[in-house]
Amino acid sequence: MTARNSGKASSEVPKVSMEHHQDKIVCIGWGSLIWDPRTLPCVGGWNRDGPMLPVEFARESAGRKITLVICENVPEVQSLWTLLAADNVATARQQLGLREFEAAKPKWIEANIGYWDRSGGIYQGEGAPAIAAWAQERGLAGVVWTGLSCGFKISPGVMPRAEEIVAHLNELDGAERIAAEEYVRRAPSQIDTEYRKLIASELDWT
Repeated sequence: MTARNSGKASSEVPKVSMEHHQDKIVCIGWGSLIWDPRTLPCVGGWNRDGPMLPVEFARESAGRKITLVICENVPEVQSLWTLLAADNVATARQQLGLREFEAAKPKWIEANIGYWDRSGGIYQGEGAPAIAAWAQERGLAGVVWTGLSCGFKISPGVMPRAEEIVAHLNELDGAERIAAEEYVRRAPSQIDTEYRKLIASELDWT
């Protein structure tokens, strides 16, 4: 297990050449994994040249904060990646699943942690074709990523409009508002989504 990330802005993390990481397993990230990996066994820092993915601030998560997830029909942004200390894709999926949900059972991991495994040529999860193509170009052995769905808790799986996200965030107060604002502010600068631009404009969470 690695120590908790120091909290440096992702824009300060240098790119690392992928040619030295063939036959390795990596994790793709775009949100809190970057600054708060917790139990995720990252090897080195996060690198900024991950696959282009349709990611947006579109999921109501614990504490009512709005988090980043892969969505349909939104502009793509460039994700980030890090090497994992994992011998195989199944282990990497479990590691990521337990980071995302401490009580994660195999069924939850199967449903919510995407993967690509070169050995079997198989993949699963939102964004999988693009991630698989990116991984194959770099000679990786496998990739894992979080595949939670969009939506408010009262309407899971339904893509919210940007104005609805802003209204939801603006209704928060106290500790919930502080946590929600921190998430938006600490998201990597390259995850410059359309919803984030409106949040920054309306709430000044830059």
